[in-house]
Amino acid sequence: MSVLIFPPAQLRRPAIMTAWASVAVAETILELTGRQAKLKWPNDLLLHGKKVCGILIEQGRGLVMGIGLNLNQSGEEFASAGLPHAGSLAMVAGMPFDHRDVAKLIIERLDAEYDLLLSGERTILEACWKWRLGLLGRDVAAECFDGAVHRGRLVEISFEQMVIKRVGGSVANLGPETVKVLSEV
Repeated sequence: MSVLIFPPAQLRRPAIMTAWASVAVAETILELTGRQAKLKWPNDLLLHGKKVCGILIEQGRGLVMGIGLNLNQSGEEFASAGLPHAGSLAMVAGMPFDHRDVAKLIIERLDAEYDLLLSGERTILEACWKWRLGLLGRDVAAECFDGAVHRGRLVEISFEQMVIKRVGGSVANLGPETVKVLSEV
């Protein structure tokens, strides 16, 4: 599904928009399956270690949010397509899903979260995003677009900064939009 919005300048940041969509989809997944999805930096949702959703942003005059959520594929279908790390909601829940009903739930959740963002309320979204990442306090490697890799303990993450404390005590302060890969080591 693709969603077109025209956010104000202060919200037109990939970290915020990706968090908005990923939290909304994760909450929808929880509602549908009873299972918590985790966020894999920066835009994938995982259930039981399998990728069930990818989110992409394209910015122009408006912002297009592409959400690819696997609903009814089987493990055999993913295996035959050479996608052993992919999963679907049906694989987890043991039942099929109607794509129209799921799309409606996602849009309702996106609308509710977007209204909060427009009113200036970012705290809850940011907290849910951080929790779903599950990397705070863990040893990580952050690879930046300039090729630099920063390794250490992730001591803070927000929409404004990512702070990694390296072995030896030095600190790397990175903008979330400068990191292309963030992984646990």
